[in-house]
This record gives sequence, structure tokens and C-alpha cells, in this order.
Amino acid sequence: MTVMRTVWNGAADPKAAAGTGAPALVGRPMPRVEDGALLTGVARYADDLPAKPGTLHAAILRSPHAHAEILGVDTAAALAVPGVAAVVTGTDAQRVASPFLVGVRAPMEHWCLAVDRVRHVGEPVAVVLADSRYQAEDALDRIALRYRPLPPVTSIVQALDPASEPLHPALGSNLVNSRSFRYGDPEAAFARADRSVSVEVEFPRNSCTPMECFVVLADHDAAEDAYEVLSNFSGPFAVHPVMARALKVPGSRLRLKTPPHSGGSFGNKQAVFPYIVLMAVCARVAGRPVKWVEDRLEHLMAATSATARRMRIDAAVEADGRVLALRMEQTEDCGAYLRAPEPASLYRNHGNLTGAYDIPNLAVTNRIVVTNKTPTGLNRGFGGGQLYYGLERLMNRVAVELGLDPLDVIRRNLVAAEAMPYRTASGGSLDSGDYPATLEEAVRDGALDALKARRDARRAEGRLYGIGYAAVVEPSISNMGYITTVLTAEERRKAGPKNGAQATASVAVDPTGGVSVHVSSAPQGQGHRTVLAQVVADVFGLRFEDVRVNTDLDTGKDAWSIASGNYSSRFAGAVAGAAQVAATRLRDRMAALVAGSLNSRPEEVRFAGGKVFAAGNPDNALSFSRVAAAGHWAPGTLPDGREAALRETAFWTPEPLKAPTDADHINSSACYGFIFDFCGVEIDRDTGAVRIDRYVTMHDAGRLLNPLLVEGQILGGFAHAVGAALYEEYAYGDDGRFLSGTFADYLVPTACEVPVPVILHRESPSPVTPLGAKGVGEGNCMSTPACLANAVADALGGPVPSLPLTPAKIAALIHPPEPPRPAGPAGAVAAPAPSASGGRGLTGEGSREVPAPPEQVWAILLDPKELAALLPGCEALDIAGPDAYRAEVVVGIGPVRGRYTAEVALSDLDPPRSLTLSGSGSSALGTGRGTGHVTLERTAGGTRVTYRYSAEVGGKVAAVGGRMLDSASRLLIGQFFEKLVARAGGAPVPAERPGLLARLLRFLGLNR
Repeated sequence: MTVMRTVWNGAADPKAAAGTGAPALVGRPMPRVEDGALLTGVARYADDLPAKPGTLHAAILRSPHAHAEILGVDTAAALAVPGVAAVVTGTDAQRVASPFLVGVRAPMEHWCLAVDRVRHVGEPVAVVLADSRYQAEDALDRIALRYRPLPPVTSIVQALDPASEPLHPALGSNLVNSRSFRYGDPEAAFARADRSVSVEVEFPRNSCTPMECFVVLADHDAAEDAYEVLSNFSGPFAVHPVMARALKVPGSRLRLKTPPHSGGSFGNKQAVFPYIVLMAVCARVAGRPVKWVEDRLEHLMAATSATARRMRIDAAVEADGRVLALRMEQTEDCGAYLRAPEPASLYRNHGNLTGAYDIPNLAVTNRIVVTNKTPTGLNRGFGGGQLYYGLERLMNRVAVELGLDPLDVIRRNLVAAEAMPYRTASGGSLDSGDYPATLEEAVRDGALDALKARRDARRAEGRLYGIGYAAVVEPSISNMGYITTVLTAEERRKAGPKNGAQATASVAVDPTGGVSVHVSSAPQGQGHRTVLAQVVADVFGLRFEDVRVNTDLDTGKDAWSIASGNYSSRFAGAVAGAAQVAATRLRDRMAALVAGSLNSRPEEVRFAGGKVFAAGNPDNALSFSRVAAAGHWAPGTLPDGREAALRETAFWTPEPLKAPTDADHINSSACYGFIFDFCGVEIDRDTGAVRIDRYVTMHDAGRLLNPLLVEGQILGGFAHAVGAALYEEYAYGDDGRFLSGTFADYLVPTACEVPVPVILHRESPSPVTPLGAKGVGEGNCMSTPACLANAVADALGGPVPSLPLTPAKIAALIHPPEPPRPAGPAGAVAAPAPSASGGRGLTGEGSREVPAPPEQVWAILLDPKELAALLPGCEALDIAGPDAYRAEVVVGIGPVRGRYTAEVALSDLDPPRSLTLSGSGSSALGTGRGTGHVTLERTAGGTRVTYRYSAEVGGKVAAVGGRMLDSASRLLIGQFFEKLVARAGGAPVPAERPGLLARLLRFLGLNR
């Protein structure tokens, strides 16, 4: 059941519109006007928009290695493929572009194409441009690349090890930046505290997985040396100058447009910007427009993800649970490159590091490391999930160690209502709210006492049931200057001040009285058109349907700033607020123009019901359309010196957002909502599966502009958070191979797995924003993972595993380790041990009868022509040296297909009794290596061939085909022996199914 209970706490009457007393549209739960187009399939996404004549289609060749030097790139064969117009490589990128700016002073270069080495699986290495995507994909197989693999760095611990291989040699280590901060007197607080409580946690990578992946259409105007790009980029537009600089043009020569609709983002669409630069480079090199549409594998493997974070937090605690000080160590894994706007994930919450708690003393050490994983970026919650997972697990641990009720520990530490606006230790300004009263309201209306009774009853039955809590502040409208906190005060002075969060909106009236609104914020499901129409219609006293909202953005024509975009929950507070400011200014100009006609002063003119009239004489009225038309049709009748009221553009920024102080205090967001969650979960004793029995989430997000849309945002954020807590994980092998390239491996919860929470509301309007609204769309991504983890800890009565809390991890805590597998019968052939790399490993063993003597079978296995005939898809098998072959094969594995070059060596030759094969190969599909041992034993009917093999695969095969490897290997082994039987004189075998060679090469070590 979904419950929404609203309490209006302070501020003016929300039902008053435009000062007339008329019922307001703002605050009503109005359905979204956007849904008609979305549900009927007429919405226009980036891929639906027409491409220019002559547009080429791009396919990207991506690295199969996590870390390797590029020794050579040969594109001649790819250029010979029909329909291919160009192949773009790192050399081209170096010729016409520059590396991206880095957010800290560090000697590292990130190009739109790899130029010297690859640093994560999926990194773009080359781009094929062809008349169709099909031709471009086929040509990828023809690019010959030579790599020298390097030791990968796959964890924070490894990155901090001075002995680890530096990803960026000029940097000298994988620690990119380290800064320490001190606020108050934490040392004295720890000295006088009754005790210290500590937690260490790790928050893993996860992502957003929007329905629509990246899309880029790019063109280069050679005459003007200018670029025009259409992409589903979401902002922040602070990245626009980063892109322009990478393309070596001023910002005015990079015209960026966004489509009318976007299939989700949740921050993710920010990371399309390197591909905007890449496709612009491709368009320049080819001399023709270029279009690229990302597929799901590319998106999961190489688009972006949230950062992984390792935290240790110590609390100085009094006996009653009151926290006097925190000492925090945060280490952020930003992937292979520090890509803009990183390290924002680590600093976005710097002003609210103490959360909803009154903790005056704070010591913080922030470290940033690079690893051989995809670069990170914006993700719903953007650093909040990582912060609050550590902070709320700590508060829970304080209660456990002191023998207190976790809820009482939260109560004793919350910021008091009379302290608002509250200045945090690190400089944040919590703008409004009554956190204790909001908590008590949630406890009462969310029926916590009943939930506790249910827990007690379930435990009496021997079941594992727990209750968890989380209390967080949700920051919104990020200060553009917070990222500079990573710099020292001296470095900031040299760079110049950065601050604010400028939002932009334009409101115009046409000659018929129609009102149009334009904002520089590309929607991804928030309901921009609906809310903005409500806001502006209220200002002018018009009907909802009288206002038309345009959310397309064209940097060549529209008003925007570097803070523009859809991110940091800035729509309701900043963007809708800017629209209200623009509409109010335009209305006031119209009032000044018409006041004389109404025999009234401008401040007495009212707008309501489609009329404009004097407050003291409502009957003396003009229609809104007539007043609006005057500036268009009869500008000569306007009062002297008065400008026609046709259009107003507002640039609004919150006053409290200043640059960091010399003492590193920063108000990192304009306003802060409050969330208090509690939940009950039950754990299956046998499987370890977590079931959410009841979830209550209370929000104070300031003024609710449209409660129905707020509910949708909370439900979406909650579903996202359930995925991060229980299902979703970017999995990598120890060698950096990406292992979750499909939704069969990266488990995104569906409606079946996500319960409907009880949603409660209390409204404390923000004094900072024009409408009193705060952000609400990200909060549960910050609170829910910690709340669920605390509930699981309560159910288990002890520690919890790292996120996600999968059944396997929890079952390992519940049950003792399984006994070792019994030894097999004497003489049995043991399968090789599983791969220690943590990657996609493949092992197997077996035997088959062949109706030929061992000598004949031996001769077949060592004859290149005979062996080539046995291998499905093998186009050539040539001798490369003594007991060594080079094989060219075409392989299809599940949804991916490509051409492999395999190097195969024979060793341990004992003719005609046994041999060992070892091999490795690479292609656009990925990489692989393996070994196979074969023995031949004479029997009455011919020869028994016994085999055992082990192999490891990477790249697309590991990411996508992992679940098919075992079954495919059995099929291929069977097919191989059927063909061997036929070659040795047995019955003929049926025609092979195409594309099965991959597994055979894996089992016998001839490939991968």
C-alpha cells in the first residue's frame, strides 16, 4: 500500500494563485501531460530523429584487455570492406583533438580514443564508419591490433599498494589525490569521549541502466571549423567547455542539441560526453555526418558507473549514544580515468558529511584512486549512497555496542528544529525542517510499534527477522564550487572562485495570448512539462492547457549556463523556480503596461481566470490575450519608455552558494531535504534470500509542486536503491575482465522484486528557493541501502556482507562451510582447478571412442589440414613454427560474432600417447587463453581419447556469453569427436551448425 500524508508546515497558503485567492495548480496531484506521447509510441527520442543525407554509421572497436600497451593497429583490411568510408584511430584523435581536462592537478591524459595503452575493458580503440551499422560491425573484425598485456589493478586495496602497476606512468602511482580536512576540535572530542566506535565498509559499483542507451549524431562544418551535435546528453553543461576544448574550438563552435524525449538517465546520460567528442572527431576525419547508437553491452561494459568507495569511520561517543566527533577515511575508486566531473562523487556531499546529525567536530581524509575499470560519473544519489551507507551503519553500530535502541541513538543526535538553519561542521547550511518531529510522525503513521510486534512474533517462531533505520539529509541544487574543495585554498585562489548553481528559464507570450516556456533542463521522466505548466499558469491566472512547455535545448540559440542540465535534483527547486521568476517578471511588466488602461497602479493589477483586472474593480477587466497582443500588434500604443512584454529570461542562482572558504568550509548544495526510513525484512534460513516485508519512507522535501509526480520519483528512487542493495553489481575478474554484460548477470529488479513502500510526507518549505521546493528524486538511493543493511544486521544478529546482499553471501554467514568434495575413484582424471582470476573460467574432462588406431588419430591431430577440417569455423590453420600453429576462425557466441586469430602451441608430445595444447587469441569478441591435455589409449575397437581442459575468456564473450559457455562446450566437444570419428573412417556426421567453433577452441586450448 502507498500512503501519502501531507502536512503543510509554515509558509504562505499553497492554494493562493497569483495573489488572487483562486485555487492553485501548484500542489495538485495532476497527471503528467508527457505520458500520452510516451504510452502511444509517438515520443521522439534521439534515434528517432532524422539523420542528414550521407550520414555514416559508427561501430566502435573496444579493448578486450583491462590493461595493455597498444603495439600496433592495422586498419587496411577493414578499409577494404565494402561500404566502409573510414577507420578512425588514436592517431587521428591526437591529430585533431586534445585530451580531456582532469579535475585535479595530475599528469594523466584521457583521449576520446586510446592512444598508447588501454586501461579498462571496453575502452574505445578504433571506430569504423560505414554506410550501415552492419557493414561497420563486420569491418571491426578486420582491424588487426597487437597488445602487450600489463598487470591490472582491480581493487582499492591494490591501487593503494605502492607496488601496483601505475595506470598512468607519469603519475607514478595509482593514488591520484589525497586531502585531509579538520573542522572543530575532533582530537579533544575523542579524548573526552566515553568510548570510540568504528566501522569499515565498502560500497560497490552499480549503475543506472536507463532504457535508452547513448545516441550521438555529429557533423563538422569544415568552412567554419565548427561542430553540430545532437545527443541525449543530460548535463551538467559545465562539461560543454570540456568538450569544446577537447575539440580545439571555442564553445560557440560546438553547437549541442538535445532531443525532445530521453529514455531515462538518472545521471547516467552525462557520461555520453566523451562519445560526443569521439563522434565529432569521426565526422571531421570522414568529412561526413556520423551517427552512433550504443548497444546494451557497450553501455553496461564501458559507459559509466557509480564509484566504489571504501570507508572507515570512527565515532567519539558518550555513554547515552551522543556522538561528539567523527573521524572519516574515504577512498574513492574512479576507474581508469578521472573523468569530468569526477571527483565530484566524493565531494558532492562534503557540506553534509555529518548527515542529519548535530556533530560539531569532524576530521576527514579523502583519497582518490584509479583502477582498471570503466570511468565513473553521475549516478542517482551521486555519492550519497556511499556516504550514508557508512554513516548509518556506524550509527547502528553505536547502538549495538552500547546496548541501546538504534532509534534512540538517531533521536539523540538529530539536528534540533530550533537550530535551523543549521550550519554543519564542514560548512553546509541545512535550510529548514523539524527532523525530530518528522521522525516521530513517521514512527506513528508508519506503525513502527506494529512492525516491532511482528518482528517479535516471527522470531518466536524461529525465523530471521530484523528492523532497520536510516536518517539522512538529501542535498539538492549542487553548488558549482563544491568540486573545487578538492584543491587547496592556494590552488583555488590561482584558479579563481567558482560557486553558484545558475538555472535558466524563458517565458514568452504570443500575439494570441498563448504562453510558452523554455528551460535548459532535458527531462528524463521527471514531468518537466507538467510541473512548469502548473507553475507558469498560476502566475498568469491561466488554465493549465494555456501553457506550452519546450524542453529541447540548442546551445546555439537557447539561453543556458554551465550549470544547466538535469542533475543533482535541481528541477523543482532551481529550474521550476527560475520559470516562476521569469513568469513573475513578465507578468509584472504586463501589469505596468496595462495599469493605465485599468485606472489602477501596477501593484494592484491582478491576473486570474484568463482576465487582467484591477484588484478594487474586477469588472473592469481585459482579456489576457488582448493584453498580450498589444506588444505584438500595437507597440506604438505602449506608454512612453515602456518595453513590450513579449519575453522574459531569468538566470537564477541560490544566494547561499558561495565558493569554499580558506578553511575548506563549503555549502555544497542549496537546500537539504530530510528522509527517515524504517523497514522490516525476513531472511530465508535455507537460501539466504532477503524479503522486504514492510518499508516506510518519510520525506520532507519542502513544498510539493505535484504530489503525484513526487510519488513517482520516490518509487523510482526506491526501486533503484533496492537493486543496489540486493541485486546489482558490476562484476569483474581479478584480471579486470568485465563479467556482467547482460541483464542475466547484472540483475536489475523488476516490479515483481520491488515492494510498494509506505510513503509519508511533511512539508517544510525551503527559504532558499523561489517556490520553497527541494529535491526528492534521489533520496532513497541514499537511505534505502543502509536501511536494508541495518535490518539484515538486526535479523542476523551480527555483521553483514558487502553489497549487494545476495542470497549466496548471506547463506555463507548462516551455514557452515560445505565439506570438501569426495575424492574420485582411483585412476579418474580430475578436472583442472577453477580459474583463480575470478573471471569466466571453463573446465572439463571426458573421453570418446574413435574407430582408428592411436597412430592414425595422432596423425590427424598433428596434421594442420586435418585439424582445420575438424574445427568449426576455421578458415585457415597454418604452421607458425615447430609444433606451433596460427588459426583464423570465425566464431559466433550467443549474440556476438567475430573473427579470431589464435596462436596454438603443442608440448609434452609423447607419440602416439599424449600431448598438451596451449593457446591464446583475440578479436573484437575479446581475448582468451587455455590449455588442453589429450591422451590416446589403444582399445579393442580403436582408440579411447581422454581429454581435460581449462580456459579463461574475456571481452564480449565473458560479459555476454558466460552463461552459455558450459553448455556450448559440451556441444562443441561432441561435434569435434563426431567429426574426428568420421575422419577416422566412421559414419558421416550431420552438417555442423554455424558459429560453434568458439567453445571447441576453448576446451582444447586452441582459442581464448
